[in-house]
Order: sequence, then C-alpha cells, then structure tokens
Amino acid sequence: MAPRRLPNASSESVDNYLKAILALGEPENLRVTGTALANRLGVAPASVTNMLQKLAASTKPLVEYERHRGVRLTEEGKRRALEVLRHHRLIETFLHKVLDYPIEEVHEEAERLEHFISERFEERIATKLGNPKFDPHGHCIPTLSGKMAPQSSTRLTEVLGQGTFVVESVSDDDAVRLKSIRTCGIRPGVHLRVRNRHEEDGYTVTIGSSPKAFRLSRDAADAIRIHPRSRVKSG
Repeated sequence: MAPRRLPNASSESVDNYLKAILALGEPENLRVTGTALANRLGVAPASVTNMLQKLAASTKPLVEYERHRGVRLTEEGKRRALEVLRHHRLIETFLHKVLDYPIEEVHEEAERLEHFISERFEERIATKLGNPKFDPHGHCIPTLSGKMAPQSSTRLTEVLGQGTFVVESVSDDDAVRLKSIRTCGIRPGVHLRVRNRHEEDGYTVTIGSSPKAFRLSRDAADAIRIHPRSRVKSG
C-alpha cells in the first residue's frame, strides 16, 4: 500500500473539492457544473475554474474537466475522494459512539480531522468500532478498498402523496437543521408516515406508532432519504 501523503492547506482544499464532486455527481459519476461546486463550497466561480484546471493538469489527473461541460472524477480522483470520505465517516462514528459527541457536532469536528489521520489510526478506529458499514447519520462508510454500496434511497421531497417509509439517512451538512430533525425523533431506521404533502411548505408526518403529527419543512424533508419499506442495516 502506498504511503499516505502529508496533509497541508493545499491538499486539504483538493480533498474538499474531490469530496464535493463525488457528492454532487453520485451515484453515476455525472458531470458537475462549476456553479454547483461554487455554491456547495462557498467560493467564487473563478476560484473553482482555477482549481479544476490544476486538478485536470496534474501528473495523475484527479478530474476530467471541460469548460462549459463541467467536471467529473477520474479513477484516481474517486479513489482519493472515497479515502477521505471513509476517514470522515469513521471519525464521526468514533466521536459519537465512543466519545459521546452530540450527533449535530460530529460533522464539523470530522471535517477538521479527516485530512490528518494515519493508516494505523484509521485501522484502529475501524477495529474499535467493529468495522461499521454506516455512520451515525445512516451514510454508507466506504470500505478500505474504496468500495461503497450504491445508493437506492430517495429524498423525502420526491414523495408525492401519503405513505409509510423507513428513514435511511439524514444529511449532516447543517448542524441546526440536523438537531431540529433529530429533536422530532427522525433518525435512521425509524418509520415515517407522510400524512399530507403541502406544495409550498413541506409535509405533515408522524413517527413510528405515535399519533402526534407535526409539520416538516421542505428544507428538512430534502435532508432526509427514505426507503418505501424496511431494509435491515448492520453496522
């Protein structure tokens, strides 16, 4: 196995770009627009263009980039993105399960630490946790070999009518929203019943066997991925 690179400000930035492209292009490695990347990363479009040109021109290109056609990861870029994503999700799981971090705090902490852990530390975390397949938010943890199960769930906002669903995962990219969703009792594995869909402002839902109904905003619903029926997860 190749030795792990030493992180620096430049490599952290590269990792963040690769993760963003992976997330926006999933699950089929679709081309991602510069505008979408700029919005996700909170940087100027010109900075995105400059970085993508550098990544495409490196000795081992990390992306395939064509102006006005967008960008997608090369095999090398995807490998590196999945490595960092594995670090991130293992760290989140460790912080939550072992160090008792509140669920809404683990993402930001993992964002800082994911670039710096060694292979030995990664292995020790995975072993300590029993080699989990999913992080606390319900997201799949890439394997050591860079494999990740295909995503087959849908966003709650794609639901057009009433029905009962199983929550697969909840997005971790907004701590305030995540805390609000968790406070409602929504977490991976619970049954969520859509009572009504409101075109402009979200859904009326109940959780599990509780008869108590509450409103879920469209923004919150967009952060929740669901299956139409229960699927068992181990990890």
